[in-house]
Amino acid sequence: MSMIVNRRDLRFQLFEVLKLDSLLAHPRFDGCDQAVVEDVFDTAETLAEQIFLPLAGPVDAQEPMFVDGRVQQNAGVGDALAAFAEAGLFAAGFDEEFGGLQLPNSVTLAAQGMFSCANIGIANYAFLTIAAAHLLSAFGSDRQKQTFLPPMLEGRWFGTMCLSEPQAGSSLSDIKTRAELIDGTSYRITGSKMWISGGDHELSENIVHLVLAKIPGGPPGVKGISLFVVPRYRVGADGDIGAWNNIALAGLNHKMGQRGTTNCLLNFGEAGDTIGELVGEPHNGLKYMFHMMNEARLNVGSGSVMSALGGYLYSLDYARTRPQGRRPQDNDPSTPQVPIVEHADVKRMLLAQKAAVEGAQALILYCANLLDRRDIESSAPAKARLSALLDILTPMAKSWPSEHCLEANKLAIQVLGGYGYTRDYPVERLYRDNRLNHIHEGTYGIQGIDLLGRKVRMQDGAAFRALLEEISLTVEDTADIAEVAEFREALAASLGALQSATKDVLECSDLPRGLANATAYLDSFGTVVIAWMWLRQAIVAIRTEGWESDCFYAGKVAACRYFFRYVLPRAMTDLALVASLDDTCMNVDPQQFIGV
Repeated sequence: MSMIVNRRDLRFQLFEVLKLDSLLAHPRFDGCDQAVVEDVFDTAETLAEQIFLPLAGPVDAQEPMFVDGRVQQNAGVGDALAAFAEAGLFAAGFDEEFGGLQLPNSVTLAAQGMFSCANIGIANYAFLTIAAAHLLSAFGSDRQKQTFLPPMLEGRWFGTMCLSEPQAGSSLSDIKTRAELIDGTSYRITGSKMWISGGDHELSENIVHLVLAKIPGGPPGVKGISLFVVPRYRVGADGDIGAWNNIALAGLNHKMGQRGTTNCLLNFGEAGDTIGELVGEPHNGLKYMFHMMNEARLNVGSGSVMSALGGYLYSLDYARTRPQGRRPQDNDPSTPQVPIVEHADVKRMLLAQKAAVEGAQALILYCANLLDRRDIESSAPAKARLSALLDILTPMAKSWPSEHCLEANKLAIQVLGGYGYTRDYPVERLYRDNRLNHIHEGTYGIQGIDLLGRKVRMQDGAAFRALLEEISLTVEDTADIAEVAEFREALAASLGALQSATKDVLECSDLPRGLANATAYLDSFGTVVIAWMWLRQAIVAIRTEGWESDCFYAGKVAACRYFFRYVLPRAMTDLALVASLDDTCMNVDPQQFIGV
């Protein structure tokens, strides 16, 4: 059994639930069929298991160090990324004109997930580069594409996103980094950026920083933010690397997990001019950066799923082989012990992990499939609907896994008992790696405000209505399946509660009060969506002939039953709280936390 991927589940999700064959029939994916997809997965699984996974422990123990102004880190990191590049995986999802394989997003994201599970600390460098390249391919000038994309897609130059600053954090309207025009195309960049993953290292020939900065005289707040491409080493007109671009590594942040990825404080223009080039139009930087941020949010959600999958697979294997105790009715100490997987509470913990991991994986792949369908859609209204669905689901795709798959990691540790808390086993490292996903690319609270304060309101609620319609279609599709009658009724009831709570908040004229429970709204909305994902899976399983005797399909139905009985009811409680417009958290006096 692989410890980094469940290939059977990937085939089920992609080809049985999402009907990937129909997507692959489009001319854009000419030459790509299920056999090609399996070949891609074979390559990814081999590299991830044989090269990335063995480095996970050593890279975690030997985190990057700041020595004489440069980064020192485990030499195997560069070798692993070179193997990733050699396999063509940097370019796999890009158009053929850029040297890519033009694979669907759902396929590349699934393949990348294997590397996240094996060693997310190394995989981050590749995923950041891919996301940065996607941004440049969407908004960069022809010259910028010709200059930066080929070496990035070959894995010779890496990419980053530089948003946060020491004084601003997530409040991007307060950034102070400046960009002053030098000539027609070049800007002098000055300022500092904090929490920059992959911001400095010796792993690639160059680092392509995508930097948010303000041009003097522009509008205040986020409307005055522009985007610049700022390479670590300047690049000549011929594409050759030139002098250092005065981007100074001021220090490394030492993290709880994902230690293989450098996390940096960078100073621009400290010892001389740092030269950047405007991407797109002035003052549209945040709009462009959201292209990369939304891709990164899906990657964060996927990384959270895969870290939890690693814990689930390991704890399942341990539970099957670890003898301890006897069944309640067998109290004779002379009888053999049973594997702990036979105990009801261990089964509960394993079911909880399976329900979280495979439910969240379904959502991640569904979102990737929306991207694929939007890319090939020719009808403007249909394309707009797919975009709306993706917009409203992205906060949940990032946040729900980062909360509930982290809980799955906690349960993996619990299955191993005291052993799980030691570094002799990987489950504690996987928990630490996953803990970051709750924070970066927008914390849980920020995603809640985005969802309730913006996404459900935009275009007079068009995205919200579109999602409700999609879920309702699935509910209607189960009318002839007696085995899911309980689930159908529960999902319909939760949809009603979600609509009612949303209506009550939107009608509240006191905006702070309406948003006071945005995090509870996000979590409960996400739980309803994951219940939908589980119902979709159960429908496919039950409609498969002989499903009751097939352990895979019967396991899907069991996990669906667990989710609807153990997890979904919690969303109803939270939605009632949201609908009440409770102001407990908003009105507590800061002095009341300790009394002085």
